[in-house]
Amino acid sequence: MKIRSLAAKFNLVFLAVSVFGFCAAGVVTDAMLAENAREETLQHARLLMQASDAATRYTSAHVTPLLENRLKFEFLPEAVPTFAAIEHLNQLLKAYPNYGYKQATLNPTNPRNRADEFEKPLVERLRAEPQTAELVGEHVAAAGPALYVARPIRIRDAACLACHGKPEDAPSTMRDIYGSERGFGWKLGETIGAHVVSVPMEVPLARARTLLQTYMLSLLGIFGFLFVALNVMVHLFVTRRIGQLSRVADDVSLGRADAAAIDTRGGDELAGLARSFDRMRTSLNSAMKMLDE
Repeated sequence: MKIRSLAAKFNLVFLAVSVFGFCAAGVVTDAMLAENAREETLQHARLLMQASDAATRYTSAHVTPLLENRLKFEFLPEAVPTFAAIEHLNQLLKAYPNYGYKQATLNPTNPRNRADEFEKPLVERLRAEPQTAELVGEHVAAAGPALYVARPIRIRDAACLACHGKPEDAPSTMRDIYGSERGFGWKLGETIGAHVVSVPMEVPLARARTLLQTYMLSLLGIFGFLFVALNVMVHLFVTRRIGQLSRVADDVSLGRADAAAIDTRGGDELAGLARSFDRMRTSLNSAMKMLDE
């Protein structure tokens, strides 16, 4: 079926361009919003990581020195900076149960810190790549898709080996609590575990989907308005005037002297064409009169 109408051809081209633009805009916007959601989640994860570091530094600088005398007679886990950081984050995350923080260790003193099947490959990779300062990735947690950040736990202070070197060198009060089988044999400079933070992505992704739907509906409304507005403009300024020229041309070609006058107002190309056609019609009428005489 041939498309003869100029307006129909214009609409067909406009719809094709609109559909392509709509789909392209949807794909690009979806990718941008998903990336923004990921960056937002990553910032939350790094904020938790910084909170852990802050608790560790505070305990080391202000709490442990106050308990030095008691530590000679009694082992206090609260005086260990890493223990304090874990407790601090655990209290914070009670309000956010889908978030996770763990100091995952291959050979921990406290069994709760033992790396699980998800965390072990992260620790092993950080051990194999000592130049890597941070690992970022996505995984499926119990609450849905989540983003994780893992940073190495390295023995940088020889003082740590007093409790984690040889079992016989560790404080007896510590061995009374945790035993002599775990958390020993560490070496200076060794990566013994990883700080692992896990943040759910469901909320930022849901927000991104809502924004995408709102944007696409707005874009659809804009395309619809443009479609109507351009059709009205094409009808008023192009097809209506061309139709008038076509009808007058038919009348002239049939020799009708009472053909309607042509509207020659305006300064655009169609107005110029109308004036040229009107001059041609006048010349043709004059020629016909001369032949009749």
